[in-house]
Amino acid sequence: MPVRHIHLVLDKERASLLRAWGSTQAEEGLIRKDLFSEREARSQIEMLYDALTKGVSASVEGDMLDPEADCWDDLRAALAEVTRERTKRGVSTGDMAAFVLALKYPLFERLGATVDDTNGRVLIEAINQFTRLIDAVSLYTTELCISERDKTIKRQRDEMMELASPVVELWDRVIAVPLVGTLDSMRAQEVMENTLSAIVEKKADIVIIDITGVVTVDTQVAQHLIRTAAAVRLMGAEAIISGISPRIAQTMVQLGVDTGEVRTRSSLRMALADAFRQLDTDVVVRNAR
Repeated sequence: MPVRHIHLVLDKERASLLRAWGSTQAEEGLIRKDLFSEREARSQIEMLYDALTKGVSASVEGDMLDPEADCWDDLRAALAEVTRERTKRGVSTGDMAAFVLALKYPLFERLGATVDDTNGRVLIEAINQFTRLIDAVSLYTTELCISERDKTIKRQRDEMMELASPVVELWDRVIAVPLVGTLDSMRAQEVMENTLSAIVEKKADIVIIDITGVVTVDTQVAQHLIRTAAAVRLMGAEAIISGISPRIAQTMVQLGVDTGEVRTRSSLRMALADAFRQLDTDVVVRNAR
């Protein structure tokens, strides 16, 4: 029974295999002392090892290491925890896979020393089964690692979107949306949603969309701005687009962009002054003495 032999080796050679697993990782440059303490690394290895041993133990009766079986749930949970922590600290996908695979050959050595020479078939079957299992575990770890990195990228993108599309309250009932960089469809939708939410939250009557920091204005960007201004009007507020430089004005004319009823101003200062006039608000400047 090949699975029984694997379980006996994992159970009886635990201390030896844990040391060998760690040594193999060290030889392959997988020990990251800059990211983990020795205690943390050992704790992770032991958690995975014990979960693996538990799954193998549950597979002895059927004499088959089926990676899809429910008996590996603890191992999957342990892998998810370790992968999440290692990925967060900067371990690469390749290193994560190699981290798991490093157990393979130390186990094979001990299997060879344990199985009697007359049981060559048992040894071969044990090696084949454990290879299939550990390869499947490695693939699962890679998928987990990629998933965690995707989550990190999405979170960072969302944070950048929030920073890149802030809504600022300039005055009572006056908010500004300063745009910087490139305005694509996804970001334009984010800008619109943030702006409409701010109108309700701040009870704004005037929204100044400042494009001074926008890299280029083409037909698509212009349409995004006009649609945002239209949505602002539907919310009962007035929209002013500021930061219209001579170059941008010429570009928009050449593109045949019709701003319609949307007010435009060359600077944020002029847009704010226009907003004060619409609100019938006077700002008095007093010289400090």
